[in-house]
Amino acid sequence: MNKRFLIFLVIPFMILSCDEKTQTVEQPGKIEKTVKTVVPEDLVTLDSTQANRLATLPLKCIQVEYPNKTGQVLNDSADLGTPRELHPAFFGCFDWHSSVHGHWSLVKLLKDFPELEHRDSIIDQLKLNISKKNIQGELDYFNREQEYSYERMYGWSWLLKLQQELDSWDLEEGNEMAENLQPLSDLIIERYKEFLPKLNYPLRVGTHTNSAFGMSFAYDYAVSSKNEELKSVIEKTARKLYLKDKKCPISWEPDGFDFLSPCLEEVALMQRVLPRDEFQFWISDFLPELKNRNFSMSVGKVSDREDGHLVHLDGLNFARAWVFYRLANEIPTEYGHLKQEGDKHLAYSLPSITDGSYEGEHWLASFALYALSER
Repeated sequence: MNKRFLIFLVIPFMILSCDEKTQTVEQPGKIEKTVKTVVPEDLVTLDSTQANRLATLPLKCIQVEYPNKTGQVLNDSADLGTPRELHPAFFGCFDWHSSVHGHWSLVKLLKDFPELEHRDSIIDQLKLNISKKNIQGELDYFNREQEYSYERMYGWSWLLKLQQELDSWDLEEGNEMAENLQPLSDLIIERYKEFLPKLNYPLRVGTHTNSAFGMSFAYDYAVSSKNEELKSVIEKTARKLYLKDKKCPISWEPDGFDFLSPCLEEVALMQRVLPRDEFQFWISDFLPELKNRNFSMSVGKVSDREDGHLVHLDGLNFARAWVFYRLANEIPTEYGHLKQEGDKHLAYSLPSITDGSYEGEHWLASFALYALSER
């Protein structure tokens, strides 16, 4: 046979073989060709045992003032204060937003599990913190001129999630705390309405400032509270920022410190704000690979859970799971297979969040609980 012909025959085969090998290599955040494994149901079920386990984490920290990362802006020394002085309601759990969603976790668990252990003690602690006087102290801080953008929009979104949970709690103490918290929520709502029309570009990051996540929980609150003005400004902003997006590079995820998925959080927001038919057209262009029943992603692997940034990847696994679950539950015919992906991500990180390291314990229970509740 002609040697030149042999060369042409062999080279394409070599290229094809190399391509096939590249596709099957597992890399963090890459789509894999792997055999799916079924996670045992009891590992990813929110039952009373799991609820009591999760409750221990925020309960351990909502009254713990130090260590603390205040994140404040100082005009002069008069602005200085201890965490409890600056934030009389939400001073614990290392930082303001973690304290807020720690309170959310406890309210959520009390509502869903009326026989939760230490129920009376938990309610007493919640009432102590979410008092009318303490919320006024929070308002005073947020009204400092230099703190106009404080916790924008990550902490804002969790504050409205807490308000939503309290509003729907059919308990005298819940009603009282909802009323106490409402003035701070009203201020946050006004800040959303002022800020979102100015946001010309999205923040496509995997950490606190992710703009899609910042709008998702606020949208849930707008719907539940029938706040049409807030709902409308979020819908308009989401369409402006994200409607034309196509082919999100999810294979690039995660970055080393991510606790949110930029691609999937955008999916979560657009699933909320777009009508079903429009959303299905949009996601087919944005992340077409999600429809593939063999779709799989590597979990975010944590190398050191005592490193406050590296442990973010446990949060990423929970955040990915809650998006997969919402898609699977709301559009089961096309995305029902993603429940297995959610279970895989949840099962990887869930056993490790009570490992005794404050870097993860002060916040991960909320992420795990939200993922479990979406399941």
